[in-house]
Amino acid sequence: MRVRSMAVVFAAVFFGAMMGQLLTPQPASGVSREIVELQQSVAQLLQGQQDLRSSLEQKLTELHTLVGQSLDSQNRLSTEMATLQKNMQDAQANTGAKVDTLATQSQGLSDNMQDLQARVGKVSQQVSDVQNLLQSIDAKIPGGTATGTPMANPTGSAPAPQAGAPSATPGISSDTLYQNALRDYNSGRYDLSRQEFSDFLKNFPDSDLAGNSQFYLGEIDFSQANYQDALAAYDMVIVNYPKSYKLAAASLKKGEAMLALGQKASAVRQFRSVVSRFPGTDESKRAESHLRQLAPSPAAH
Repeated sequence: MRVRSMAVVFAAVFFGAMMGQLLTPQPASGVSREIVELQQSVAQLLQGQQDLRSSLEQKLTELHTLVGQSLDSQNRLSTEMATLQKNMQDAQANTGAKVDTLATQSQGLSDNMQDLQARVGKVSQQVSDVQNLLQSIDAKIPGGTATGTPMANPTGSAPAPQAGAPSATPGISSDTLYQNALRDYNSGRYDLSRQEFSDFLKNFPDSDLAGNSQFYLGEIDFSQANYQDALAAYDMVIVNYPKSYKLAAASLKKGEAMLALGQKASAVRQFRSVVSRFPGTDESKRAESHLRQLAPSPAAH
């Protein structure tokens, strides 16, 4: 019992000492140092928060600036795209007009070349005829003495036309009549040109340029919006003059006359025929252009 009592007393004393140590106030210097450290930590924390806020505000300002610049760039790009699109549309329109102008000029040059070729052929034939005539005269005149065959017309007038020759307009050859008609057509004197081309067909139906004359009669009707008459004229070129210089052009213009009359399905078939029959020609390229424009139309399918 005594030992147990001493142990209890000893434990009570030790516990009291420990509690006294815990309940005893700390020195003022230790408390002040902890408060200062705490204040410093709080100050550092506040400073870091302020720095973070400043950084965020700066980034936000930069972001607003970038957004504004992006919007400005987008507006400028939209304006430039609109301007570019307009320029492309204008360029396409101008290109189409220039292509039509070049096609017209090319057609005129082609006509002049064809006329020149026809004239050269006729001159060559005339030279050959003269040579044959001289050889015949030399054979009939021994020693250069005339035997009654006239060497030349002493009056200088043109020889009388042979039997069976076409009755042309008095004093006007086929070349002259055709050139006058073509010149009046190019000058816009359509009524006079129509009469001259008609006279050419009447007086020189077998000429190499008869198909050209028939074609230009169609062109006159087309330019005056007489599309039905123009269609008939182009058909006559195709049917009556299959070897004409204007066969491809007449085939193309036949399709354009159909298109002007609202016959889209027939026009599409005609343009496809031009592409098939005259590949690589200007007429074929123009027919392909028409087909591309007509592609969205139900008639083209």
